[in-house]
Amino acid sequence: MKKRGRIIAFLLIVLIFAGTISTTVTDISKKINLGLDLQGGFEILYEVEPIAKDQEVDNTLLEATVQTLNDRVNRLGISETVIDIEGDDRIRVQLAGVEDQAEAREMLATSARLSFRGIDDMEYLDGSDIKEGSAKQDFDGQSNQPMVSLQLKSADKFGEVTTDIANKGVPDNLLVIWMDYQEGDSFVEEVEKAEPKFISAPQVSEPLQTTDVQITGDFSIEEAQRLADVINAGSLPVHMTELYSTSVGAQFGEQALNQTVFAGIIGMIAIFIFMIAVYRFPGLIAGINIAIYVFFIILVFQLMNGVLTLPGIAALILGIGMAVDANVLTFERIKEELKEGKSVKASFTAGGKNSLVTILDANITTLLAAAVLFFYGTSSVKGFATMLIISILVSFLTAVYGTRLLLGLWVKSGFLTKRKAWFGVKKEQIQDIASKKEVEPKFFNRKIDIVKHRKKIFIASISMFIIGIVSLFVFQLNPGIDFTSGSRVEILSDEELTKKSIEDDLATMGMEVKSIVLSGENNDTAVLRYDSVLSEDDITEVKTFFIDKYEHEPSISVVSPIVGQELVKNAIIALAIASVGMIIYVTFRFEFFFAITAIIALLHDVFFMLVAFSVTQIEFDVTIVAAILTIIGYSINNTIVVFDRIRENIRNKDKPVKSTKELAQIINNSLMQTFMRSINTTTTTLIAVFAFLILGAQSIFGFGIALVVGLVAGTYSSLFLAAQLWLVLRGRNIKEKPIDFRKKKRVDGPQV
Repeated sequence: MKKRGRIIAFLLIVLIFAGTISTTVTDISKKINLGLDLQGGFEILYEVEPIAKDQEVDNTLLEATVQTLNDRVNRLGISETVIDIEGDDRIRVQLAGVEDQAEAREMLATSARLSFRGIDDMEYLDGSDIKEGSAKQDFDGQSNQPMVSLQLKSADKFGEVTTDIANKGVPDNLLVIWMDYQEGDSFVEEVEKAEPKFISAPQVSEPLQTTDVQITGDFSIEEAQRLADVINAGSLPVHMTELYSTSVGAQFGEQALNQTVFAGIIGMIAIFIFMIAVYRFPGLIAGINIAIYVFFIILVFQLMNGVLTLPGIAALILGIGMAVDANVLTFERIKEELKEGKSVKASFTAGGKNSLVTILDANITTLLAAAVLFFYGTSSVKGFATMLIISILVSFLTAVYGTRLLLGLWVKSGFLTKRKAWFGVKKEQIQDIASKKEVEPKFFNRKIDIVKHRKKIFIASISMFIIGIVSLFVFQLNPGIDFTSGSRVEILSDEELTKKSIEDDLATMGMEVKSIVLSGENNDTAVLRYDSVLSEDDITEVKTFFIDKYEHEPSISVVSPIVGQELVKNAIIALAIASVGMIIYVTFRFEFFFAITAIIALLHDVFFMLVAFSVTQIEFDVTIVAAILTIIGYSINNTIVVFDRIRENIRNKDKPVKSTKELAQIINNSLMQTFMRSINTTTTTLIAVFAFLILGAQSIFGFGIALVVGLVAGTYSSLFLAAQLWLVLRGRNIKEKPIDFRKKKRVDGPQV
């Protein structure tokens, strides 16, 4: 009865989750806010400067500026707005799903300091003299042309001003209306230009004792409405200088979303098939938990009101591969126990207990890397870090407790007692438990002595390192505009593009570019790199030109030199902090020499990621920094699994380890015991990465390459390098300081 009850409980849990997921996931997904790169829009980082010399930019002033910007954005009808204060003098604005980006940029950038001046530029009235919210788009009663009408607070003050202007006589009796007048601007100079800076300059022939004012000019209805909206939103209390901007066309966003979601689905299916093929019935349980894991990730992210970006989806897909790691660890330990001849129940209990500490250590170190990435990242990188942190936490709950709950119901029911083959263990692999003979770890039934070949491994590693140094010196990196400053324009076409056609287009606009790179299945995408920072007028011109020609809005990124320098500095600081944090944690959990070799291993992985980008000349941008920090966490994860098994095997000894030969044997056994786990974990993660590398959006291709190289290098360093280095470092003084990880007794010197 109990057997049937537990199986029924399993089926009910699965059915409840299946019903919940199938009926709610669509609605939850629709409520998630999509970032700029998934629906189009733009992001700008402004540096805030005071208007007056005696003004100080403090938090109160910044908050007032943010409020004014919010008011303006609301008048555009944009709901998905993120405006944040960064540091002491910066404001980052993110507007997703904007149809007219040029209009939005202009509304944000306009300081909206309205002033009424004479032809000598002397100020008579300013924005404080206007009644709040009174500006509106209207029509001139005589010409029926669009205009802006507004109301002043004092009719008497306006009467005094118009009296003074009227008394000057023709042609000096002009009341010049300026928006954002700056010191040095001159009516005399501007009036000669085809497009003067001032709005209009009506003639005042007689005093006007009224509060009603009309601003006329060569306006369209949209332009007049926009001016009225800006005036009503109020003037900004500061100057704002654009340091960084990126805009993504809606078509790019839609294409990226569709491709990456499809890649995620294919990746999940492939991992599901792989887990069943390798682990049989437990693999099926893991697949069920992967589906539950993804659902919880989406739910938590939606409840947090997070903004999902392309790197965020990449982190989710990567998280699927990493979530499998906890299952692989547990399943491999269960298989080991089964091969020793233990019962299914005993193997399940021992496997879960022995893998828990390893899983915990591995997750904490990866969390550390993600936290550093979140703290020092910007915009989309923060989104990636946020999703990675959520993925790690949720995967720990679902993979550790969820899998054990579901698999435990079957194990405790007794249904699997005589079905060890359901765990992927063959009958001939199972040893008689009565023999008490230690099972010698093998790889595909072959004993391999990895440690014996450590000198060859060191020589190979040093040779690859020298080749890498030469490669970096000769080819160097191809830094993106994130690090060098400049501008990047990505063009999308329905037809094949050629460099010649694009060069002709640019010549028409009188522009030159540093490079043109074609990509896409039919060369339908082109990336243009400029050494210079495009102005707002240039950006508008480029967008208008390519929209008219290819009917797709291009994506444009602009980075000033100061932002590029900060990104380099923050990347180095993030790498240093992550490394130091891991040294401290690994030293605390293991020992100092473990920490040193772990850091050498992860620096090895980072180095070869840089070498790969040097050889391929793939553009190295800020998302690659996110990939590097992710691999740091992943590499230390793999290394800690090996170290944990070494510590466990030393702890199981009856006495301290006193010889290098004995230590080498323990390390080799540990490597063989964790070999399949490392290969299977890397394979499942690579499946996820290859899915969005091959099927995902072009914009994260470099990110995917970085992860692939990092995963391969990380697996190599964890299995062949880190433990061997520890053997050399720790083995030097093993006679003076024997190694003893037993909890009850600690040996600090030679035994008497």
